[in-house]
Amino acid sequence: MFPMLRRATALMLGVLHIPLMAATDAQPTHEFQLDNGLKVIVREDHRAPVVVSQLWYRIGSSYETPGNTGLSHALEHMMFKGSGKLGPGEASRILRELGAEENAFTSDDYTAYYQVLASDRLEVAFELEADRMASLRLPADEFAREIEVIKEERRLRTDDRPSSLAFERFQTLAYPASGYRTPTIGWMADLERMSIADLRAWYETWYAPNNATLVVVGDVSLEHVRNLAKQYFGPIEKRPLPQGKRPLELAEPGERRLKLHVKTQLPNLIMAFNVPSLATAGEARQVHALRLISALLDGGASARLPAQLERGEELVTGASAWYSAHTRGDSLFVLSATPNTQKQRTLEEVEAGLWRQLEALKQTPPSAQELERVRAQVIAALVYERDSITQQARAIGQLESVGLSWKLMDEELTALGSVTPEDIRNAARTYFTPNRLSVAHVLPEEARDE
Repeated sequence: MFPMLRRATALMLGVLHIPLMAATDAQPTHEFQLDNGLKVIVREDHRAPVVVSQLWYRIGSSYETPGNTGLSHALEHMMFKGSGKLGPGEASRILRELGAEENAFTSDDYTAYYQVLASDRLEVAFELEADRMASLRLPADEFAREIEVIKEERRLRTDDRPSSLAFERFQTLAYPASGYRTPTIGWMADLERMSIADLRAWYETWYAPNNATLVVVGDVSLEHVRNLAKQYFGPIEKRPLPQGKRPLELAEPGERRLKLHVKTQLPNLIMAFNVPSLATAGEARQVHALRLISALLDGGASARLPAQLERGEELVTGASAWYSAHTRGDSLFVLSATPNTQKQRTLEEVEAGLWRQLEALKQTPPSAQELERVRAQVIAALVYERDSITQQARAIGQLESVGLSWKLMDEELTALGSVTPEDIRNAARTYFTPNRLSVAHVLPEEARDE
C-alpha cells in the first residue's frame, strides 16, 4: 500500500474508533414480565420526545405447514380490520390524527407491529395494540377483500419479478429440511384456498401475551411503561402454546443444482451454503467470522468481489454476498453474480471464479490490515444504524423473537472485534464445501430452446 493511502486508512479507522467506543456504553435498558407471560423491554433514549412501541409475536412462515402457507402474513393484514373497540381502519385513523407512524412486518420467524409517536401519547399505542391482541374481529367480508390484495401483492412482488421468483424457487432447494423453504407470503394455491376459519385458528393459537415481546425505546421511564403495560396488557389471559421447534437443517445435504428459465434479459448465478446462525451455532465466534467474510467479499468498492472479479478479471458485471446471523434456525451464506456478457463470460466461468475467492479464504487468512478495515466498516454500520430508536427497537425485538437475548445487541461489537484472521480461514474451511452447496443457474426464457 502507498504510504499516503496507508495514512488515510489509519486516519479513517481512528475516526471510526471514537463512536465505536462510545457505542459500548449501553443505554439504560430494563426488562420485566407481566403475570400473563408478556415480556417487556424498555430502552431509554431521551434525545427527543419521541417513542417507538413494537409488539413482536413469535410466529412467522417457518412455523407453517405444507398446504397452510401464508397464514402469518395474511393475519398481519387482518390485524388492521377491526377489534373489540374499533372498526376496520379506525385504529390507523386515530394514529394518523396524532401524527404517528405505524406499520407491521412478517418474516420467517416473527410478526411485528409498531407505532412511532410523541412519548406522551404512548398510552394510545398500548390501548390499541392490547385491544387487537385480546379481541380481533376478523370479519369475513374484510377477509374476502384482503385476500385478493395479498394475491395481487404476490403477483407484483414475486410472480412478475424474475429475480424474486428465482430466489423463491432457489430457497426450496437450499432448505431441504426446514420451514425456511416456505415463502413468507405463501404459495398462490394456498392463498386461493385460505379461509377466515384458518386465520381465526392461527390467531387463537399464537397471538397470546405469553408468545409476545413488547419493546419500547425512546423518551420514557421504566415505571411509566410498567404501569401502562399492566393497565392495558395485564388483563389479557395467557394461553397454552404449541412448541415452536427451531428450523434445523441437514448439516451436509449434498450438492444440489437447479436450472431456471425466467423473463430476464441477463443470466444470473446464485450459490448458497447451509450454515448455522447465532441461535444454532455451537461456537458463536464462527458466526461472527461469517459476518466478516460477507463484508470481506462484498463490503464496498474495495471488497474482493468487485475489486477482483468485476474490475480485475472483468468476469462479472455485479456480485454480492450476504448472510443473516439472527435467525431462529439454521441460515444460508449466499453469493450471487451476473456474468459479463459483453466479454462472453458464462455462468460456469462465474461459478469457478466465486470458488476461487472462497478457496483463497481457505488457503490464506486475510491480512490484519484488511480484516481491520472490514471490521471497522461492519461495526460502524451497526453503530450508525442504531442511532435510530426504531432500529434499536428492531434489533432488540428480533433477537428476542429468535430465542436470543437483547443483551447480545450490546455485546456483539466486542464479539466482532475478537475475530482473528485465522478464525476467518477456519470458518471458510468448515462451511464452504460442496456438501453444503446449492447452485441455481438463472437463464432468460429464450435460452430454453438453445
